Amino acid sequence: MKRIASRLLYSFILVVLVLGGYQFLESSTYPERAPEAPAKHYYSSVEVPDSLTFAGEKVPLEYFDVYESLDRELLVNSYFHSQTLRFMKLAPRFFSIIEPILEADSIPEDFKYLALAESGFNPKAVSPAGAVGFWQFMKGTARDYGLEVSGEVDERYHIEKSTHAACAYLHESYKKYGSWTLVAATYNAGRSFVGRQLERQQETEYYDLLLGEETGRYVFRILALKLVMENPQKYGFDVQEDEQYSVWNTKTVSISGPVANFADFAQEHQTNYKILKMLNPWLRESYLTNKSGKTYGIKLPAEGFRTNTK
Repeated sequence: MKRIASRLLYSFILVVLVLGGYQFLESSTYPERAPEAPAKHYYSSVEVPDSLTFAGEKVPLEYFDVYESLDRELLVNSYFHSQTLRFMKLAPRFFSIIEPILEADSIPEDFKYLALAESGFNPKAVSPAGAVGFWQFMKGTARDYGLEVSGEVDERYHIEKSTHAACAYLHESYKKYGSWTLVAATYNAGRSFVGRQLERQQETEYYDLLLGEETGRYVFRILALKLVMENPQKYGFDVQEDEQYSVWNTKTVSISGPVANFADFAQEHQTNYKILKMLNPWLRESYLTNKSGKTYGIKLPAEGFRTNTK
């Protein structure tokens, strides 16, 4: 009995020694690792180009104040990721409408970025001051340039017509100032204000003017949008062509009389009220009296419009 007990004790001691030795060898061979620190995210400055033009006019980046102003807006647009990505996705849809009109009306293509700066690609944008649409026309100015503004029809929301009206405004400003950069500034602050500042400060160039926060940053925001939209990968964006939103395929019907109910009108044309208003945000009511018998072109979805996601 004693012999059995001693054997059991010996076996127990042997197991303890083996396990202890294994643990010692393991701890000495593979020392315990400290917990890894959480990964850090680093943000870097963005690239300011050596040279840049707006509408064919040189941007004087050799001046530190001009350089830093552009750098500021590049940082804003490069690191406002969700907004800038959405701009890139929407660009084909709306630039495909704006670009041909700018070309036909002899306005430099860079002004498409002014429309983007004004509205953020929102056809129904309304500013606190009451400016409306892609080109942010005030009611009086819109009427001065031939747009209809009433309770039932507001052509400030009509992309094509408001773009033509904006081109007319831009041409008039260019005749006055002879500088597309100053033309862009006047679109934000108005011709009278910019004219007074040029006279008061005895300057002739936008980049030499002391202006308020909004107008002082305005042209630089347009420039930053141009750089980021035209060089997305340089500024950290990768939007593939098949990730961009589709160009709307539409057809147009003309009406010269009243429409009692646009919901019924939409159903008669194999669409719905939602899509009809999406394509024609300038129609401000659910009906159109059209007492003057004016002819309007109403966009309707072409075949496959709603199922075309690429």
